[in-house]
Formats: sequence, structure tokens, C-alpha cells
Amino acid sequence: MAASHLINFPGDSTEKALLQLLAVESVQQPIRLAQRKAVEVLGRLKAHQAIEAIGCCLKSDDPYLVENSAWALQELGCRDSLLHQVLIDLLADPAHNRRVLIQSLAGLNVRSALAAIESLQNDPNPGVRGAALCGIAMLSDKRDQLQALEDHLTLPNQMDRQSAIQDLIDAGAIDLLPSVLQAPVSPVFRMRALKALWPESAMSCQGMLLTEAIDALMIDDPSALVLVHRYDEEPDDSFLIQEFFGTDFSRCYLALQTLRQRSTEDLWPLLRRGWVNDAHNDYGAHYFFIRLFGSFKQWPSEAMEMIAEWLVEAVDNQRPQFIKSKAAALLALASLSPLLCRRHLRRWQDVESTPWWECRYAAAMAQELVDSGEDPEAIDSNETHPYVQARRQLLRAISW
Repeated sequence: MAASHLINFPGDSTEKALLQLLAVESVQQPIRLAQRKAVEVLGRLKAHQAIEAIGCCLKSDDPYLVENSAWALQELGCRDSLLHQVLIDLLADPAHNRRVLIQSLAGLNVRSALAAIESLQNDPNPGVRGAALCGIAMLSDKRDQLQALEDHLTLPNQMDRQSAIQDLIDAGAIDLLPSVLQAPVSPVFRMRALKALWPESAMSCQGMLLTEAIDALMIDDPSALVLVHRYDEEPDDSFLIQEFFGTDFSRCYLALQTLRQRSTEDLWPLLRRGWVNDAHNDYGAHYFFIRLFGSFKQWPSEAMEMIAEWLVEAVDNQRPQFIKSKAAALLALASLSPLLCRRHLRRWQDVESTPWWECRYAAAMAQELVDSGEDPEAIDSNETHPYVQARRQLLRAISW
């Protein structure tokens, strides 16, 4: 914890303390854990004087220290050809995280690693295979094999799907962005890909309009995704709601899509109990409960006031792990309770009151939905985020 906390105190004394920690020879687990973190912090601090010491850590028998060291050397832009060769040699040992080693070598543009990376392009591990295909594209002109990564977007394991998105980002595979936006993973990963791959200042890309692509991410309709899983027989409501607490977003989206066909009268008692007991404090389930609330125009009369209250609380929630629920809650409120949404809309579009751009973007969408009657020109003029500016420009065009 101490080593980790030093990221908040950049400077020579911090770097010296971390380097002294790396010099300690010990097999004690607490010290090893601290050394792993020290290497990471030195990389984040861009401590170039640490390259030699971090390079020595590549010889450690601790594979996690080796992994962090490879990552840190990439962060530091290491140009030492001897260390490059050590990284290449480590690729031959499956005991090490070869995915991270490939990413480091490709990120450092070590062209002498190409042959070793090519030998792993058919590796049985999808994470290694994907990193190799990405690395080959980055170190050579062989980009045709990137198409194989499209299949990784629907692999059974969610971590493999997320890794594929990162590989496509690293390789700059803009032509596969439409497929990435249909991948059954958290919208956070799909938004990351859009921000990384979308050409700066462009309003269209790969046959998509910027605002339409972001609108779709905000709405996050499961029927627009390529889901991995299917039901042989449709489960009951209780099972489907419990799926929201799982970690695989493909399963969560499938449950959401199925529950949209069920009766709100039957769902409400189960959802109320699930929300009060667990979902209000489980950031994964929280998101999908809110998506389900916004999927219906009507709920039982006793439910509407309670749901609206939960949605306002979700938009105003300050805890960082609940950020992805904020825009979802705002749009759900605009659908279920337009009058209540209007009362809060001005502050949700204000940069100082609402520092999360996704929330301000959703507020611009909501203004169109609730017909607030407010002059788009009167909205906070301090907005600087290009995506929110683009959505407000669209709102002004509609108003005119």
C-alpha cells in the first residue's frame, strides 16, 4: 500500500525510495508484492532513471514482477537493445505472461521481435494469439490477419473478448470498429474503443455518424449486440434477475433482452426485493436493473414513484464504480418520468455540477426526449467535450 500510495508524490525522493526497495533481495511475500507495485509506480511516474533497475527485474523468478517490469519498460520507452533481447527470450517460456511481453515489444517497436511473435500467432491461448496478431500488424505491413481478431469479439470467455478489443485498439483497426461496438462486453470497453479509434474531429467513420454511434452506446440495446449465449429453454424471472449479478455481460444482456418480454406486474416484487437487498450496492447489477427499469413505459402505480427516486439517486451517485449507471438512469428517467427529468435537466447539463461528459451527453439526448422547451442556445456555454458539443449541435439543428 505504501509503494502504491507514492504515485501521489512524484519526485526524486519517491523514485529513490522505490529504487531502494527494488534493490532488496528477499523471498518474503510482502516485499515481493511491494516490489511488483514499485515497478508499476516507477513506470507510471515516467522514471527513466529506473530503466536499468527494472531491467534487472526481468531476471526474477517471480513471474508477476517480470510481467510488471515488461509493462513498465514499455511505459518508459526503453531503447536498450539488450533488454529488448531479454524480453524476446522470455517469450519462449510459457510460465511468463507472453501477452504482456508481446504488447511491450510491439509498443516499443522492436522489429527484431517479429519472428518470435509470429511463432505465437496460432497459440492456443486466445489472449496470446490476439496479442501476436496485433503485434505482427504493428511491427510489419501484415494487417490482413487482423480480421481474425473479429472472431475473438464473441469468444466464450469475457476476458478474451475484452482483450480482443484492446488488441484492435493497439493495432488501430478502425475498419473493425463497427464489430467492436456490437461486442457483448461492458459499454465502458466499447466506448474506449470508439474514443481511441474514431478519427479526431470527424463526424462520420466506417459508415457511422459520431452522434448515432454514441447514442447507441448510451441506449445500449442488447438486441443490437452479438450475444454469445442462448437459452435452450427460457428460464423463470428469478433466474434471469439473478443473472444481472454475474460477471459475464453477454449473459447479463441475454437476461435483459428476455426480461423485456415479461410482465412488469410479475417483475416488480422481485426487482424491488433484489434492489433493496443487493442491487443498489452491486455496480454490475445496478446497471442492468436500471436498464430494465427504462425498458418499459409503464410499471405498477406503486412502483413508479420508487423507481423514479432510485433513478435520480443513480444519476447523482458520486461513487466512481457506478459511473456507467448515470447516463442509463438519466435516459430511463426521461422515458418514465419526463416532468421529473425536466426539473433536474439544467444541472445535469452543467459542467461544474456534472463533470462526467457521458452524463451531460445523455442529458442532451434527454432534452430531446422530454421536450423541455428550453432554448438549446441557453444551455451551459462552458462545454468543451467534443462529443457533448456534437450532440448539442444536433439538438440545435432539430430545434431549428
